Amino acid sequence: MKAYSKYKGIIMIVISAFCFALMNTFVRLSGDLPTAEKGFFRNFVAFIFALILMIKGRESFHFQKRNLPLLLGRSLAGTIGILGNFYAVSHMKVLGDASILNKMSPFFAVLFSLIFLKERLKFAQIAILVGAFIGAMFVVKPSFQNADLFASLCGLGGGIAAGAAYSMVRALGKRGERGAFIVLFFSGFSCLAMIPLMIMDFKMFSVYQLCMLLLAGLSAAGGQFSITAAYTYAPAREISIYDYSQIIFASMLGFFAFGDIPNLYSIIGYVIIVLMAVVMFLYNNEKLTKRKL
Repeated sequence: MKAYSKYKGIIMIVISAFCFALMNTFVRLSGDLPTAEKGFFRNFVAFIFALILMIKGRESFHFQKRNLPLLLGRSLAGTIGILGNFYAVSHMKVLGDASILNKMSPFFAVLFSLIFLKERLKFAQIAILVGAFIGAMFVVKPSFQNADLFASLCGLGGGIAAGAAYSMVRALGKRGERGAFIVLFFSGFSCLAMIPLMIMDFKMFSVYQLCMLLLAGLSAAGGQFSITAAYTYAPAREISIYDYSQIIFASMLGFFAFGDIPNLYSIIGYVIIVLMAVVMFLYNNEKLTKRKL
């Protein structure tokens, strides 16, 4: 029965990875709209879904006042993460490059856990983090000749911000805050934060672009629900590595939809980052095994 639940968890996390890869594809297909408009629609759909879930489950909208700083911090970091990711997705030549930079978030979540959860970093964790950052540099290719440099840095910054957001989500979970409310608070905050940015740089969208934005929002909601379901079937330590299947999906979708072909440096970066993710996965499982013994 436990093995069956684990398999279901793996299937759900792979579905989640595919949904998030689809989200990035639809974001790029929406064209040259400002990043804030894309972020607004992505979060508006998530807000509606979270609101429906809370109403259907008859959950309270009250929260612990002591959690407000963390809720605001998580929402601000999450908003920056989405803006960085969407800017990279829209402006980088290769969709897979933007996706792998966003997948730096789990490594930086470890770093931010030092701040928000007072968790000590082991030498092995620091080495893994440095290794992942070296891999990211192969993708970013920091040079003035790289036309994607600014977009790459935005993508990396988005991954760092997402890592901070995830560490705060974990801290909120330890304080007893509900997942649906965290999503609702973040989505509402993010939508409100996007409005001034949209007013300053608004561009009227076509029906086709609106459809792409709504599909991006629906894909994001599908990814969010799938990953939530995945972690109810199996713990993160057993299935989190499969989330990196998003890189495969993003590369395939990028190739078929846009003709993207990653260069050699990017492929080396992919391999290093995924390898570091595997090492971290094995390291976390080994630590847990030692605790049980």
